[in-house]
Amino acid sequence: MTTNPNENPNEPRSAHDAAVAKVAEEGVDGLALETKGLSQGQIVRKRFRHNGAAVISVFVFIAVVILSLSSIGFGPVPGWWHWGYTEQPPLLDGGRPTLSWTGLGEHPFGQDNVGRDLFAMTMRGTQMTLLVMVITGILTGIIGVVIGAVSGYFRGWIEAVLMRLTDVIIIIPLLVLAAILGRMVITYVPRGPLRVAALGVLIGLFAWTALARLVRAEILSLREREFVDAARLAGARDRRIIFKHILPNSIGVITVNLTLLLAAVVLLETGLSYLGLGVQPPDWSLGRLISANQEALVTRPWLFWFPGLFIVLLCLSINFIGDGLRDAFDPRQKKFNPKKATESTEHMLDETDLVTTSTGSPVDTRATGRQRPTDVARSGADDEGNQPGPGKPA
Repeated sequence: MTTNPNENPNEPRSAHDAAVAKVAEEGVDGLALETKGLSQGQIVRKRFRHNGAAVISVFVFIAVVILSLSSIGFGPVPGWWHWGYTEQPPLLDGGRPTLSWTGLGEHPFGQDNVGRDLFAMTMRGTQMTLLVMVITGILTGIIGVVIGAVSGYFRGWIEAVLMRLTDVIIIIPLLVLAAILGRMVITYVPRGPLRVAALGVLIGLFAWTALARLVRAEILSLREREFVDAARLAGARDRRIIFKHILPNSIGVITVNLTLLLAAVVLLETGLSYLGLGVQPPDWSLGRLISANQEALVTRPWLFWFPGLFIVLLCLSINFIGDGLRDAFDPRQKKFNPKKATESTEHMLDETDLVTTSTGSPVDTRATGRQRPTDVARSGADDEGNQPGPGKPA
């Protein structure tokens, strides 16, 4: 580290001098210091942990999933809740919720008009909504990534065919298309979880268009990078270049957009079930619970509160997780602190912005538009303070 010979070692350095010395010594900026020596995965995890809303949303989403699966069980695995979603126990206290600060009670979310436990039905509806979401997300991710990567890498007639197919599908409103597919599922698939899985498969076969276009745009940018040329010169095949070199570098775009798509799938399934084109009896979904109890909105509003609460929890948590992943994968998405930026600007004032007048007082030329001090300008001197002479007119 170089030191100023005129600097007094006993005199404390200003914030500006300390900042200049730090940059001169380390030669890197704050972002590089923050991520120095970390792998890409560690950098992403560190940035994601700094997003409080995203971290809380992860715990909320995991809690909803665990509660729905463990309470009433799934498939052959039994749950800890003593009522099933098809049982009809006696109606207690008009079906009002028994949930309180002291415990769950007999029916924490209340009962419907025939006595069925709303907690069990809400947990079953959450399971079916999550099942559709997972199946749709897997299919959408696979189809969208493959079509987008192939069309963006090979270009030519392959891109033309795949993108025209994408355009044909994308112009059809997804809700209308999902309603037609839901009617087909009701007609040709028997009742039960298999029908719910078939609904997720059919939605996933037509919901990949937006992801494919985003992946294609990312591949068009990455295919011109130096590491792709190096892999091509090394003899790597196109399949290896796409799946081993290009796609890992676009994982941020894929993850973020796929996460946000899952929230849209939850709302889509809810809307279909509300219209009677999604999950059918004896199964439940969150949308079907609202549809089945819509006539009790004024008399027994708790039949809407709890299914609606779980819809909000799922959608908000997924959206916040997607925002956190976007900030974590993109280093340009750093939060701006105006107070900190103002302090840093004041401390990093360059010495060239200070001009000493003949009286010995420094003047900040930033505030005067870099004009010369009054006494210097009045004396006829130039910007460097040289007085005019015979060979140098004023």
